[in-house]
Amino acid sequence: MILIIPGCVPSKPTEDVEILPSERLISKLEANRRRIQSFEGSGTIHIQSNKYNNSATFNVILMKPDSIYLTIMGPFGIELAQALVTNKNFVFYDALQNTAYEGESTNDVLKNIFKIDLPFNDLLDAFIGSVNLTSKLYKQPTSYKVDYDKYVITYVDSLTDISTQYKVDIRELGITNYEITNKDGEVKLEGKYSQFGLLENVAVPYHIEVMNKKENQIVTIDYKSMKANKKNIFIDFKVPQDATIIQW
Repeated sequence: MILIIPGCVPSKPTEDVEILPSERLISKLEANRRRIQSFEGSGTIHIQSNKYNNSATFNVILMKPDSIYLTIMGPFGIELAQALVTNKNFVFYDALQNTAYEGESTNDVLKNIFKIDLPFNDLLDAFIGSVNLTSKLYKQPTSYKVDYDKYVITYVDSLTDISTQYKVDIRELGITNYEITNKDGEVKLEGKYSQFGLLENVAVPYHIEVMNKKENQIVTIDYKSMKANKKNIFIDFKVPQDATIIQW
């Protein structure tokens, strides 16, 4: 079976590929991440953990640097819930119960809403399959190599022995894998990205998997549509006047 994804990135001929030094690669990846300031996507999301295992269709709007708006739909497009989360506050509206929960954004709140243990900024990047490399811009990697069609770049923290490794497609400069490993060699967090499309000349994955190995949590996202930096992308979310409001 041949799977065709609309807007998939065409491969460049091998002879046209320039092998980049590590500092240029990191600069390009970080510039690409910052190029997408707003994003809207729809598709399916599957969340699996020790306490939760479910799938739903969804629509997400990201407004960098501080807003995520998520709508979860059930069968026949029935709205189940909406969540507006910023780096300071959140509102979660349960449409079936007509109840809204409000409060300050904390890691525990994010974990309850999105069912995976990620800080807010990492969650923003996870929805578009990117990784914040700001701290790596002026840091030499511990190792850097080309493995077939991938750059493999690794950083090891000398104080904690925590290792972070990125694999990047040579042709389209999309991060296809990243792993955070502790000093005992155990993978703490892993991301896998594939089926890339172009947004603002940036390779963005249609298929995303983020795994928190320590908590045995997996979030899988399959986008059907995506758009970025459109002037008509905005967040319009108001809790119904007759809803019950609960302060968290």
